[in-house]
Amino acid sequence: MKKMFAASWGTGLKWSSVLVTLVLAGVSASGFLWPGFRQPGFGFWLHALPPVLILAGALPFVVRGFTIQNGVLLVHRLLWDTTIPLAGLQSAEVVPHAMSGSLRTLGNGGAFSFTGRYWSKSLGHYRAFVNDWKRPVVLRWPERTIVLSCDDPEAFVAALRQMESPAAHDEG
Repeated sequence: MKKMFAASWGTGLKWSSVLVTLVLAGVSASGFLWPGFRQPGFGFWLHALPPVLILAGALPFVVRGFTIQNGVLLVHRLLWDTTIPLAGLQSAEVVPHAMSGSLRTLGNGGAFSFTGRYWSKSLGHYRAFVNDWKRPVVLRWPERTIVLSCDDPEAFVAALRQMESPAAHDEG
């Protein structure tokens, strides 16, 4: 069985991505306007290059969608797929405010995705693959938790429960 799910950008991600891009592009472009940086020397590159590198570094981590197949969850990124084995999955549920009150401990907080490692009182430490805060799905294993978002969270959870693996049929 193979099920694919799109991961559209929510309004919050669209706005944060535009804002981050404009701010970083402005910082980079100011290197051309600042009188002291008009000559392309070390100071110019030190000022203009880091914002471009930050944007270029965030782009590959875009979450394009998800595929459930052969007992694994594939997270489709811009340039690669992240493979997450589903063996031992204890629960999958739609949790409307799963990321509320979360702190990012390592990762990207709004430049083209909300991805990386996060922590919250309700979930503890977890890994996020989120484009839309309004459609989160929480996956729990004994040793880890993952939060993701897709266009149809209910269908995603139903697909996990339909898998042949007995662990995925657990409701709790």
